[in-house]
Amino acid sequence: MATPDPGPSVTRVELPVDTRAPGGTTNAYLAAGLLVDPAARIEALDAAVGVDESGVAASSSTTAVDAIAVTHTHPDHVGAVAEYADLTGAPVFAHADHVDRFVAATGIEPDGTFRDGDLVGDTSVSAVETPGHASDHVAFAVPAKLDDGGEDTTGELLCGDLAVAEGSVVVGAPDGDLREYLDSLERVRETGYDRLRPGHGPAIDDPKAVCQRLIDHRLDREHAVLDAVAAGADDVGAVVDAAYEKDLTGVADLARATVVAHLEKLVAENRIDDGWAERTDGDASAE
Repeated sequence: MATPDPGPSVTRVELPVDTRAPGGTTNAYLAAGLLVDPAARIEALDAAVGVDESGVAASSSTTAVDAIAVTHTHPDHVGAVAEYADLTGAPVFAHADHVDRFVAATGIEPDGTFRDGDLVGDTSVSAVETPGHASDHVAFAVPAKLDDGGEDTTGELLCGDLAVAEGSVVVGAPDGDLREYLDSLERVRETGYDRLRPGHGPAIDDPKAVCQRLIDHRLDREHAVLDAVAAGADDVGAVVDAAYEKDLTGVADLARATVVAHLEKLVAENRIDDGWAERTDGDASAE
């Protein structure tokens, strides 16, 4: 059975995938007819979208899916896009500026595109650009519903890898951009969503506090990088060693990619010598 989160409009299904995120799962969501991030095909997701184990629509000739999209094209979010498009017959949508990247990741051409603020296909869910973790990262705003007292609410955001309830999100070079990531967090924080539904882990019921926590975490890491450079670190490895006071076994590549992204931000803001641009060029990658 699919795992429902509180609220009638959003269904979450945890999918086992190959991911660096804790727990090794990615959340797929079905919200107001939009299927988001079908990273793998499993029985629970089949049930949620309305197909049986053989891939046949469970009732009549339709499924619960009116459109399919992804928050971004990292491998742990796109694995079954093509399969569920075939199973449900639903059209697939991609960001208009990143169609080539979508095709390379999913193996299929989108049926349509969207930009910031657009409704996705015939659904009532709208796209919200949230670059930073990845250059093509978007979130999806689920329309507000009336609460038990008849009062209008702000709604929920399927936020992908913008935020997590605990811990932090990797923003690593070359695809991650920390200036864009911080701007995206601030935008979401100020919009005042009732709940965030992340790509990994449980729902976030205090979006403003979590967005601020993630902003503060990034700024703390930035200060550590600045301190390392000021103390004489002259290459990426030296900055990593100085900026992280913990064992990096198993995540050293992510730490390095993160430091490179911080250095790139500081160069762009003229806060460190632009010679660092050459030292970081092509240095690291992370997803």
